[in-house]
Amino acid sequence: MLAQNFSRWLQARNIHYAWVVMAVAFLTAVSTAGAVGIPGALIRPLTNEFGWDTAQISSALAIRLLLFGLMAPFSAALIERYGLQRVILSAITMILVGILTALVMQQVWHLVVAWGFIIGIGSGMTAIVMGAIVSTRWFVKRRGLVLGFLTASNATGQLVFLPMVAWMVDHYGWRQALMPSVIALLVTALLVLLFMVDRPSDIGLTAFGEEPGTVAPARAPVTQNAFARAFTALFEVSGSGPFWVLFGTFFISGLSTAGIIQTHFIPLCIDYGMTAVVAASVLAMMGMFDFIGTIASGWLSDRYDNRVLLFFYYGLRGLALLYLPFADFSFWGLAFFAMFYGLDWIATVPPTVRLAAQNFGREKAGIIFGWIFAGHQIGAAVAAYGAGISRTILQSYAPAYTVAAIACIVAAFLIWLLRTPEKVTGRPPAAAVPAK
Repeated sequence: MLAQNFSRWLQARNIHYAWVVMAVAFLTAVSTAGAVGIPGALIRPLTNEFGWDTAQISSALAIRLLLFGLMAPFSAALIERYGLQRVILSAITMILVGILTALVMQQVWHLVVAWGFIIGIGSGMTAIVMGAIVSTRWFVKRRGLVLGFLTASNATGQLVFLPMVAWMVDHYGWRQALMPSVIALLVTALLVLLFMVDRPSDIGLTAFGEEPGTVAPARAPVTQNAFARAFTALFEVSGSGPFWVLFGTFFISGLSTAGIIQTHFIPLCIDYGMTAVVAASVLAMMGMFDFIGTIASGWLSDRYDNRVLLFFYYGLRGLALLYLPFADFSFWGLAFFAMFYGLDWIATVPPTVRLAAQNFGREKAGIIFGWIFAGHQIGAAVAAYGAGISRTILQSYAPAYTVAAIACIVAAFLIWLLRTPEKVTGRPPAAAVPAK
């Protein structure tokens, strides 16, 4: 087995194989999330070629965002049963099918099927839940930092491809602009096939930071259907106030990020006279700041009251969105917004994962967080479609951005409905561990 031999080679050099698994998971998240983010640069080209209005195109993108989230709890259950490698390879295959199907579409329902259902389900199988599972299975030390790193890769992946895509659309056409994503997915699939390992014990290791010689607990075989297991977990927490607080605030998180910014920021900037390439570059700048902000959030979530962190994250995001309609829509005029908003783009994830673990226990946290993340993407879908309706009917995105800003401020106060978490001791508390 290549992974086992490579692990021995790394051990001789005092490097733990957990870092290889994290690197492969990072590339998986970047490449699959990139497929989710690319259509934001293609709304205008599709309108120009096929005559579809913004609302029609947004309906497909809303379905994609919705399924990206709704698959999260089932993804956790599928990974439990079939392992990381099989689920990731299946997801990449679906995303490639969706992208390539779009090359020959002629009707708007083709777009809905290819970029809505196929890519939505495929990308959802490797959503943020994958990062939570990798960080908890492979790391005892540095768990919060690794979770922040892998979380950041999702949002970053949705943004880093955009400048290249926008440039290729201008010079070669939107079909050719899909090729970088296809190549990235194929390379990632090869690396997953060669190096992804489900658990440290599979290659005779303990998790990074775990005491040498620690025996991994015996795992009962997972026999329950993945869908049944996910719904059973949902039923168990459906009467829980903390669950609905986390679900509702994460709904607002999705509404104010992937739904309103990722999907409609480029068309908004075009409305104000910017080019698509410049607007995509601003989004990429947000991605870079998001990477820094989310890793920092993972570090902070190990040490401070996570409710305080979320209060500031949501409040500052709301203020940033209120500022946007009054910004000078030039590259430099938006640079301040990109920095301020980008640091907060998906920094909400590590504290939300920690609060889920504190409120529902380590064993259930993986699937429960999957349902909370589903709320995130339901919010994203509502905003993606709602903003499209606002632009088509009212000829303006301003109402949609104002609603998102107000919702963030509401979320900042809702988070205080959660009970007081465990006292911070200076040592990282236990992170979410998916059910085994």
